[in-house]
Amino acid sequence: MTPPDEGAVLDDWLSYLESIHPTEMDLGLDRVLLVLRRLMPSRPASRVITVAGTNGKGSTVVALESLLLAAGETVGCYTSPHLMVYNERVRINGRNVSDDSLIRAFQRVDKARSGVSLTYFEFGTLAAFLVMEEAGVRNMVLEVGLGGRLDAVNVLDADLAIITSVDLDHTAWLGNDRNTIGFEKAGILRPGQLAIYADEDPPASVLQQARAQKVNLQRPGTGYFLETTAGGPVLITDDAEHRVALPPNGLPLYSLAAAAIAMIRLGSPLTDSQIAAVLGSVQLAGRFEKVAREPDVYVDVGHNPHAAGWLARRLADLRQQAPDARVWAVYAGLEDKDSANVAAALAPVVDYWYLAGLAVPRGLSATALASRLHGPVADQNVAVLESVTEAVQAALSKAGTGDILLVFGSFFTVAEARRYFPGTS
Repeated sequence: MTPPDEGAVLDDWLSYLESIHPTEMDLGLDRVLLVLRRLMPSRPASRVITVAGTNGKGSTVVALESLLLAAGETVGCYTSPHLMVYNERVRINGRNVSDDSLIRAFQRVDKARSGVSLTYFEFGTLAAFLVMEEAGVRNMVLEVGLGGRLDAVNVLDADLAIITSVDLDHTAWLGNDRNTIGFEKAGILRPGQLAIYADEDPPASVLQQARAQKVNLQRPGTGYFLETTAGGPVLITDDAEHRVALPPNGLPLYSLAAAAIAMIRLGSPLTDSQIAAVLGSVQLAGRFEKVAREPDVYVDVGHNPHAAGWLARRLADLRQQAPDARVWAVYAGLEDKDSANVAAALAPVVDYWYLAGLAVPRGLSATALASRLHGPVADQNVAVLESVTEAVQAALSKAGTGDILLVFGSFFTVAEARRYFPGTS
């Protein structure tokens, strides 16, 4: 396919990106490094913060972004995938970049690659670097797309590496156990670097890589502690010089803690109370996001058992506050996900299930999803509908005003649900 012409719009370029590499994924750094050296002969002047992990990456990025901006810093963020528009993937100082900025960067990448084949993600990653370099930001906060060691983001050496969590997901690419997956994610570590492991119980592979590279690894119990108090969870540094309250805001506690300790270890001018105040206001679309009331409707992109377990705890907390509330779940997912164990994690807190199909690449039909969930949800009320929109409509027609509806399972699921509710798309 030939490159788009001068008058092309962003959608033309995105179609082009989808056409120039034979596979959607092709892990490895050689091709990306080759093109990067043509685009950027020297390392960017920005501080590079790389965030890997099974879950909680996006929440950590947006929390860090908010804190850095509050501290008077300039920030570029790169995340994936997007919910509604591609521009969400690249933000400068809290705002999505324009179509024109992306197109200029795409043109530069296409010229520099000179026949080198790049995947959609690799091409977009290099373009994001260029947008941030052009903006002259002090900080580049980069979310790994898949794994870490061989992900395109990892072509830049990070000054600070954050691994949010390690659990089972993308096992065909990363391995079938936490230790193997942890090794891949620990590939973002660099010798002597400041690093954070946010969740509890890091795999041995992460600790081994950190020791081998003499990394200054901060993690719960080493560098900082998480204490439960009457007023809620508090982060306390090991020298007791800092105490940061971690307010409940719908995002994973370990993501908020990682962002807080990062700011402290980077020497931020923000006080502990200022960090807490900023974290209390952080929100991220599609992460236990409330999109309607009466009944309360939440949407979440969670799609693996680890994420489902976190959602189950959130729903249990809500039911404690409203014991009479019934929980309705609309679930639609992708064929390569562990649907049965996702449902098993949520089954104890869900009263009614509405299973929907996704008409996207790798999307499961509603009947295929239902066949996978026969064990975990066989004894519960289950309805099978063709689309997320139909499932949401059906659930809302039955739910009471005091009930809770969760729509979850993938970015595609949440995008369709957000289009249904006014003011969220």
